[in-house]
Amino acid sequence: MKKLFIAEKPSVAAEFAKALKVPTGRKNGYLEGDSVIVTWCVGHLITMSYPEKYDEKFKRWSLDTLPFLPKEFKYEVIDGVKTQFAIVSNLLNREDVDTIYICTDSGREGEYIYRLVDMMANVKNKVRKRVWIDSQTEEEIRRGIKDAKDWSYYDNLSSAAFLRAKEDYLMGINFSRILTLKYSRNVANFLKLDRAVLSVGRVMTCVVGMVVNREREIRNFVKTPFYKVLAKFENQGMFIDGEWKVNEKSKYFNSPMLYKDNGFREKIYAQKLIEHVEEIANENGREAEVLSNEKKKEVKNPPLLFNLAEAQNECSKRFKISPDETLKIIQELYEKKLVTYPRTDARVLSSAVAKEIDKNIRGLCKFPLLADFANDILNKGTYKNISKTKYVNDSQITDHYAIIPTGFGNMNSLGRLQMLIYELICRRFLAIFYPPAIYQKFAIKFGIGDEIFITNTKVCIERGFLDVLSPLKEEGDDDGDLQKPEYINMISSLRKGSKLRLDSLSIKEGETVPPKRYSSGSIILAMENAGQLIEDEELRSQIKGSGIGTSATRADILKKLFAIKYLALNKKTQIITPTLFGEIVYEVVNCSISQLLNPELTASWEKGLTMVSNGDISSDEYMTKLERFVGIRCLNVKQLNNQYSLNAVFEKISKEYKGMKG
Repeated sequence: MKKLFIAEKPSVAAEFAKALKVPTGRKNGYLEGDSVIVTWCVGHLITMSYPEKYDEKFKRWSLDTLPFLPKEFKYEVIDGVKTQFAIVSNLLNREDVDTIYICTDSGREGEYIYRLVDMMANVKNKVRKRVWIDSQTEEEIRRGIKDAKDWSYYDNLSSAAFLRAKEDYLMGINFSRILTLKYSRNVANFLKLDRAVLSVGRVMTCVVGMVVNREREIRNFVKTPFYKVLAKFENQGMFIDGEWKVNEKSKYFNSPMLYKDNGFREKIYAQKLIEHVEEIANENGREAEVLSNEKKKEVKNPPLLFNLAEAQNECSKRFKISPDETLKIIQELYEKKLVTYPRTDARVLSSAVAKEIDKNIRGLCKFPLLADFANDILNKGTYKNISKTKYVNDSQITDHYAIIPTGFGNMNSLGRLQMLIYELICRRFLAIFYPPAIYQKFAIKFGIGDEIFITNTKVCIERGFLDVLSPLKEEGDDDGDLQKPEYINMISSLRKGSKLRLDSLSIKEGETVPPKRYSSGSIILAMENAGQLIEDEELRSQIKGSGIGTSATRADILKKLFAIKYLALNKKTQIITPTLFGEIVYEVVNCSISQLLNPELTASWEKGLTMVSNGDISSDEYMTKLERFVGIRCLNVKQLNNQYSLNAVFEKISKEYKGMKG
């Protein structure tokens, strides 16, 4: 009897064949040895059937046939891959095959790909085992095969995968059809198009909402000018900058002309303050007194490891590439065995991997750019206690741990961008084995008469992990102010009552700034955090809960929104803006099924799927809620009679949109 191994694509099948010592002479769609057969899907082989396959009447879009909520769902083989499906189906049912090893990608989508094939091939009386791996090294493949569990262990994950597909199908089919039937004439006439199909989806519509809402915040933002007064103090031939801040004794305390507590609404008042301070300073020999010097040490730990969203955000910022391009490159690195599985939400390692992490580090001793760091870690043994740190946490891992280098693979074949991203992943990985960076922070108050100036200075006294990350330092990265020892000594020597000389006063003009537009990277982070764009690295790591979409789907969703022209991407800057079409679709959804624009609600659907995966709720419970949601929204839209009023909204939005473009 033979064992059949089925992978998600030919390249992965080749790696399994190599690990299993199967001859590489390829037959028609599979490889075969004495006791082993290896075959592959080509991504999805099966898809959900369109409504007309249920009944010809559904081919014509009509309000009378909505909502469409089938009790049993139909599936079919995708046209372009029927030959490979026939090969796979035949192998799955071969009499000499007694055990099937499922080797599709280790995640919800990979599970779905195989389960559909198994269902359509009507496989009976076979043992099925699920291979779950984190990289494509031979060692990991052999471990995955040895530890393979019965496929029933993943039944809940399979249920969640089927539900996710049904959810996207039901919302997409019903909401796209009903909104197109109800509003396409309005939209087409307004945009001067022959016709307009309104594409709506659980995740994509929510993302459009996030981008449009941000654009309108920017559009409605009113800039406020302000004027700050800065002082330059001289001590021991070195200079310290200070910023004026109002205090209870100040001449300007409670003044209506203040902007916050450190500036003025009009320049004339900033100038008057300068004249006032100059007058006091000239009377006492331009002497300023230190009122306090608070010193505090700040410890900055290495950042958590990359998950896919963090890597996509980082690559968008550094290399100005889109999330789907980042995923494509990391997938290529994974297939070259250089990094672990990319489609992960986790930013930590598992305790099992932590026990053998020295293997990954040893492999990087062959990487000339980073060999010194890898050798240093091994020599000092700093990897030995990693399991006791925040970088190892089994409870924060669902399918896979963070993206890290495997320590294997051939780097010589990498292109420039592949090498840059590989280096990025390696440096982030090695940094966790280094000590934190230590900063000395100084908060100094200077007094001139009754007026106070404040300086906040941060100096790095121990670089720690920063040396590993330093070649990646971008403009704007903050490692602290002037690092010269004499400057640190001078700042440290200031005590209450110390005297300095006021060198000069100046006005700094500024204005409030609107929120930033989303970039292709920051929108991925915002999706991961259920619509919240959290800039702070540490805070992001503490946020729990499901986001919008999954690490495997977010890049494709963005790509689709650019393709259907709801959103526009500036390829040079990676900044995202809504198109007028996108804004019009937003208005249609807002007046009909506004819940689709709510990131928290959209994230709650994803959380529900996670609960199904974990066995916390049943598929039937989830499906009942889904059908109710779709059914009620469809009935509500049918009853609406708001097309005429919508035209006025379109006109208003169009003027605002063109005003911004102008």
